[in-house]
Amino acid sequence: MLPDFEFCCDAFKKYGFDLNQNSYKKFCNYSDYLVEYNKNVNLTSITDPTEILFKHFIDSIMILHHVNIPVGSTMIDVGTGAGFPSVPIKIMRPDIKITLLDSLNKRIVFLDSLCNLLEVDAELVHGRAEDISKKDEYREKFDFACARAVANMSLLSELCIPFVKVGGEFISMKGPSEDISIGFNAIELLGGIVSRETNYSLESEERRIIEIKKISQTPTKYPRNSSQIKKKLL
Repeated sequence: MLPDFEFCCDAFKKYGFDLNQNSYKKFCNYSDYLVEYNKNVNLTSITDPTEILFKHFIDSIMILHHVNIPVGSTMIDVGTGAGFPSVPIKIMRPDIKITLLDSLNKRIVFLDSLCNLLEVDAELVHGRAEDISKKDEYREKFDFACARAVANMSLLSELCIPFVKVGGEFISMKGPSEDISIGFNAIELLGGIVSRETNYSLESEERRIIEIKKISQTPTKYPRNSSQIKKKLL
C-alpha cells in the first residue's frame, strides 16, 4: 500500500502537482496490483511502495511538468513495460489518449487487466515497434511518442520517431550521464531535431527529459528491421 494520502499529497506538491482522492485511489490500486502481479511475472525491480511512488509514479508524470502537452493529445508509449510513463500520465491527465506498445505479450496481459482495474481507457498493442510503426494506422499518427528506456538515443529514435506526426514530439526520459549525441545522426535522418533538454532532480537523483521535434516526414525505409538495427546504429 502506498503511504497515506497526506504524505502522497505533499510528495506530489513538492514536484508541482496536486493530487486528489480519486487519483490517489488509482495510484494505490496500481501499486498494490503491480506488487502482487510482480510475484509471478517480472515487471519491475522496484517493489517498495514509497519507491514506487517516487521512482515510478512521480518520475513518470514529470513529463507533464516539463513538456507542453495540449488537451486531447495522442501519445504512444513505446516499450511501456508495466505502463510507465503513460498510465500515471493518464491518471493525472485523462484527456490524453494513450496507446501502450510492448513486444512481450505477458506485459500486455498485465496492462489489460490493470487498465480495467483502474478504469483507464487505453489502446493496447502487442508487437515490436519496428513492425508496428510501418502500419498505416500507427505511422506518423501521434502527437507524442514517449519512452522511458535504457536503450541509447540512436536506437530509441529509430523506434519512436516514425510514430510521430510532423509537428509532434518524441519525448525520451534519460539519466544524466548518457551522451545523447550518439543519436544526433539518427534523429536528423528520421526527420527530427533536438528542441530542448531539461535536467531535474527527483529525490536527489538526477534525471533528464529530451524533447525531439518532428520537422519532416520519416523516410519510408525507416525503421529498419530488427536484425539491421542490432547490426549497426544509424
